[in-house]
Amino acid sequence: MRVHVIGLGGAGGRIVDRLTADHDGDGFLHGVSAFDTDMEALRRLESLGEERRYRFGDAAGGDGLDGDLHAGSELGEVHASELGRALDDQRPSLAEAFVLVVGVGGAAGGGVAPSLAVELDTLYDAPVYAVAILPAAAESDPDAGMETGTGPGDGAEPRRPLAERNAARTLGALSERTAAVLPFDTDAWLRPGETVPDARDRLNGTVADRIAALFGAGESDADVVTPQQVLDASDVARAVGDDGELAAVGYATQAVEPPKTESRFGLGLFGSSEPEKVDASAAVSAVETVIRKATRGKNTVEVPEGRADRTLLVVGGPPPWLNREAIADGRRWLAEETGSGAILSGDAPIPDGEEVFAIVLRSGIDEPERIREIRESIPGRTE
Repeated sequence: MRVHVIGLGGAGGRIVDRLTADHDGDGFLHGVSAFDTDMEALRRLESLGEERRYRFGDAAGGDGLDGDLHAGSELGEVHASELGRALDDQRPSLAEAFVLVVGVGGAAGGGVAPSLAVELDTLYDAPVYAVAILPAAAESDPDAGMETGTGPGDGAEPRRPLAERNAARTLGALSERTAAVLPFDTDAWLRPGETVPDARDRLNGTVADRIAALFGAGESDADVVTPQQVLDASDVARAVGDDGELAAVGYATQAVEPPKTESRFGLGLFGSSEPEKVDASAAVSAVETVIRKATRGKNTVEVPEGRADRTLLVVGGPPPWLNREAIADGRRWLAEETGSGAILSGDAPIPDGEEVFAIVLRSGIDEPERIREIRESIPGRTE
């Protein structure tokens, strides 16, 4: 599906910059933009062209907002229409969905995201999804060290005392104003002893990979191979819903031997060739493995008890490895695992691929513990 991905604030900008570095030119990435009040943060982006970066909020003086979410929200309300117009040269009307990537602990991105979501929903007949980067618990710890730099390896944990409260308020606003919220739990993805600055580049790459895997799964070259179960924008929309529910993305890969081709005449001398058959048991094992890993492995956010209201399964890789019986069995297993009343599925054949992969998206999940902690950071608010 064709998506326009918009990075908001510092974290969102860095992630869309990584997405551009890794996937610019891919069919799913119809448009990509970065919006921020901080001119210096925009300048540090390396892969996103200057024409796709946009500073808003002259009242901020070109700097960040120091965690002032109220100021960010006011700027969002004032500048939402301006930011909508800033997309025009990338033909946003052709996008099948908009994806807002935002660090919800911040002020600029968190402040503008809800207003921009409303603006896009008003202007275009396409759903708006939010990829919400949750702050690490240590960032709000008053005993955490001050951040000393801007990149991986800077060592000290950033101190953002308002990060969790900002995140609680922004998550609530996004749930009301977007079709779905896909949280990314920074804490869960940190390694033992690792700080946010240390992990930044790796985590940015992980988020970018998940965005590409989910929204790029249905983009295949129809002239080369046609999926047996085509995945399109309506399938994703049905899977995630439109009520601002939480959704989690699981992703797993397994390297496989690309099938060799051999000539129909035996010696490979006459051009036309057909792929060798893949051992059925090996194909079944590969498909089953990636489905289970994508489901039970580390997701973008915890899925309590594995359950979900709706689930989307995509299995991809070299066509000879996409064993139809194994995929059907995996779909039945997934229905039992999640208790979903609706299981949608598709396949993503990649003729020259060297791995089998699975994407499992679960929507309408119960509230993860980390999000409950964030909501409870607001005094008197435990619902």
